[in-house]
Amino acid sequence: MNRIIEPLVRAWKTPELRRRILFTILMLAVFRLFAHIPVPAVDIRKLRDLFAQNELLSLLDIFSGGTLANFSVMALGLNPYINASIIFQLLTMIIPRLEELSKEGESGRELINQYTRILTVPLSILQAFGMYMLLRNQSIIESLGPLPLIGLVITMATGTMVLMWFGELITEYGIGNGISMLIFAGIIGRLPISLVQTAAISQNTNVFNLSTFAAIAIIVIAGIVFINEAVRKVTVQYAKRIRGSRMYGGQTTHLPLRVNQAGVIPIIFAVSLVLLPSMLGRFLAVVPNPTVSRIAGFASTVFTPGSALYNLVYFFLVIGFTYFYTAVVFNPVKISDDIKQYGGFVPGIRPGKPTADYLNYILTRITTAGALFLGLIAVLPSVVQGLTNVITLTIGGTGILIVVSVVLETTKQLEAMLVMRSYEGFLER
Repeated sequence: MNRIIEPLVRAWKTPELRRRILFTILMLAVFRLFAHIPVPAVDIRKLRDLFAQNELLSLLDIFSGGTLANFSVMALGLNPYINASIIFQLLTMIIPRLEELSKEGESGRELINQYTRILTVPLSILQAFGMYMLLRNQSIIESLGPLPLIGLVITMATGTMVLMWFGELITEYGIGNGISMLIFAGIIGRLPISLVQTAAISQNTNVFNLSTFAAIAIIVIAGIVFINEAVRKVTVQYAKRIRGSRMYGGQTTHLPLRVNQAGVIPIIFAVSLVLLPSMLGRFLAVVPNPTVSRIAGFASTVFTPGSALYNLVYFFLVIGFTYFYTAVVFNPVKISDDIKQYGGFVPGIRPGKPTADYLNYILTRITTAGALFLGLIAVLPSVVQGLTNVITLTIGGTGILIVVSVVLETTKQLEAMLVMRSYEGFLER
């Protein structure tokens, strides 16, 4: 706890960092204000009931920063931008031109970010129209004519662009990653409502269950911090090289391999797939064909969120996607070639393919621990709710992973800024 609080206190005493903190708070306040400006012609009560029954929509609401459940002018939130970012991250591994851009430093990354922003526009339009169709089928929003529908889609797409702009402003003039901070603010902004709901029904809930819930919450948060910070350090030694009269190299460093290389992405992919049978079952249950209707009803019943089969499939999907995404973002062959190119080697391992095999062996073992942990975190909400009967709060899942990760990354950035300003002050002397 001191590691988190001390950088904040020191940053507040630094005028420039204090301005950054105040700017971040201002932007988050403006974002929360927009989150409560609803789009007309929407039955908010029916909309919230739908979100309470659909875990996929609840997940999308997390990444919208809580704006989707209110169907505000920023209802789509950052979902289109996140989807575009994931698409380009995967394309970078496939398309050589994008891979070259990613290696060109700041200018190349800025060009990829520009492509991501451009792709966000059509994705936001498609998602806005899809959300309208979904809510119209659920009788939550009334049927609109062509012009009102175009106005609704443009409004929602513009909301995503404005929110993306807010995120970039926070990144440039504030503290932390702007996109992550907005998602963080949306999750934290819904916490008081959950606490009030828990207090309202606490008279019907055993005090022992609430205490058990609080203890599990502390253990889960501690576990997430431990796994997120856990790394396997691979020793890399660089040979000595003589150029002219000078000697270069000869130092020993470490290659940090994170236990959780994939972050929260596997849970997002897994929950999208595991909820697909129940969502399709609800739509196909009303078709005239009795066979299709019966199969659809069976699928929606068996894969109901919280059921044993649902949690089992969800758990193994998270593990599978963790391995897949880790393989996408970390290439042992490329890392081995880079180490060899700069004259480095792993002690006891020959450069080239043996080094790549060694890194792959280590990565596979530590990814197993990270994948099992993510799988447990994914199914933990259903398990805890079943044990404690506290259904208004959720322990585990995507939300708490994002909150803990954002807090840790923001703290590290503050520490880096403080160290940089300490060096600047030393040089000025």
